[in-house]
Amino acid sequence: MSKRFTVGAVAAAASLALTVTGLGIPANAAPSDTRTFTVLAESGVSTDAAIAAITAAGGTVVARTDDVGLFQVTSDRADFASRATAAGALVGAAEEKAIGRKPKLDRVEQEHLLAAAATKGKATKGKAAKGNGKKMDPLDDKLWGLDMIRADKARKIEPGDRRVTVGILDTGVDASQPDLAPNFNWALSRNFAPDIPEVDGPCEVASCLDPVGTDDGGHGTHVAGTIGAAANGFGLSGVAPNVSLVELKGGQDSGYFFLNPVVNALVHAGRSGLDVVNMSFYVDPWLYNCTANPADSPEAQAEQRTIIEAMKRALNFAHHKGVTLVGSLGNNHEDLGAPRTDVSSPDYGADPYPRPIDNATCWDLPVEGPHVIGVSAVGPSGKKSDYSNYGTEQISVAAPGGWFRDGFGTDTYRTDANMILSTYPKKVLQEEGSVDENGNIVAGFENSVFKQCTAKGECGYYTYLQGTSMASPHVSGVAALIVSKHGKKEGRNGYGMAPNLVEQHLYRTAAEHACPEPRLQSYTNEGRSAEFDAYCAGSLNFNGFYGYGIVDAYAAVKTPVKPNVRP
Repeated sequence: MSKRFTVGAVAAAASLALTVTGLGIPANAAPSDTRTFTVLAESGVSTDAAIAAITAAGGTVVARTDDVGLFQVTSDRADFASRATAAGALVGAAEEKAIGRKPKLDRVEQEHLLAAAATKGKATKGKAAKGNGKKMDPLDDKLWGLDMIRADKARKIEPGDRRVTVGILDTGVDASQPDLAPNFNWALSRNFAPDIPEVDGPCEVASCLDPVGTDDGGHGTHVAGTIGAAANGFGLSGVAPNVSLVELKGGQDSGYFFLNPVVNALVHAGRSGLDVVNMSFYVDPWLYNCTANPADSPEAQAEQRTIIEAMKRALNFAHHKGVTLVGSLGNNHEDLGAPRTDVSSPDYGADPYPRPIDNATCWDLPVEGPHVIGVSAVGPSGKKSDYSNYGTEQISVAAPGGWFRDGFGTDTYRTDANMILSTYPKKVLQEEGSVDENGNIVAGFENSVFKQCTAKGECGYYTYLQGTSMASPHVSGVAALIVSKHGKKEGRNGYGMAPNLVEQHLYRTAAEHACPEPRLQSYTNEGRSAEFDAYCAGSLNFNGFYGYGIVDAYAAVKTPVKPNVRP
């Protein structure tokens, strides 16, 4: 059974389509005995009726997103969530809570840093992966991913159109980075995720709403560089170096992505006419959101049903407004069609506990939501990265995501150059200890962190990460090139292309990649346990490791579009 939602389910919520009347409030704005909730109205329920039900349950509406029937609510009632769930006009409530500072560290993405720490700070040395030897920007010879998807050849035909907008739904974007500044769209960028001090640490500004153009997490800046760093003879270049980059800050500085900011970001993307949105995350606190998992309490079940329905509406809304949605499959090395027991949820606010996952009633969101192009990760060898999720049920395409352990038996094994190099905020590198207070690279990190400065003294920083989070932006960049090359001069931004058509063309032009033989791929040589063993099901045309293939930017811009042709 496919877990992809059906199309058009947002229609019933159309009667709620008014405006986004608020972006939420900082988590520290309410008294200590007052809690904050995200509440979702039932489909077809009027705004007035929903607010009345919230009030009756003991809540106060402080912000609302009428396009999808979402409300941010405060309440000092201990039983508010259960009262809201019992109300016929409401789906339920998800509490915005945090206990203690517990950063959501992705150990996969920073495996190289952990390896360096284990060797007392000595970063691993590595050769640049083999490319075609032709530099575009100074650091481009380290971008094996651009070579793999033929983005260097693609830009000779289509480097991207400034009118094409790509939303970075992430932790923010450092717009001061000289490779990102030329393409950053200030007019459309927004921050939907106020800092939560209990999770993110002290707020940088009094309002706790960081200014647009900043990124205290780093993840979003790395994603943005892969998509659209400018080809300007400086630093490095992205897959689509001429498109516009739009910050949609829906993630906390600490790396958490909560429901209310994510939904508001997707609604803004749709209302603003963005062409593509990249989503390299899953919605916290549940790795899988289930409708009625017996391992969960009734309150947790109601919270997850709220998340499922709210994400379904938001993704449908964005899609129907013309947004092509791209998401990472995740770094849990599992077949999404046969998930293992979830032992990491909830990842904030309470201790995690084992949760057997029923594939038919549980979803990894947003990637298993409607209209999302799911992306797996490969290393320089083209082999599926050991950490990457996979499976014929949800995969769409594969893309370079990096793999620190690629190249077993060669001198490239366990080297930083196997990963993805991209833009990164200096502030975050300083916090991580690889750049000192004077902006210089700390000894031992010369092969993993790079610094480039303009003649005016403006400096940009770059580092390696790996993950399906790094694979997804390669696909978003190709999608932006497709719109740039084949889109029609229409729509709010002067360009446009139906998401279904973008998706079809992306699949049809991907480079087919067969399953390995034997199909049961083992990673024991790379030091992984049998839990990482992965079976590749499917055919050359479509399989669980590569989907329709590894995305091909050159083929995507060179091949004419064939409307209504499935791959």
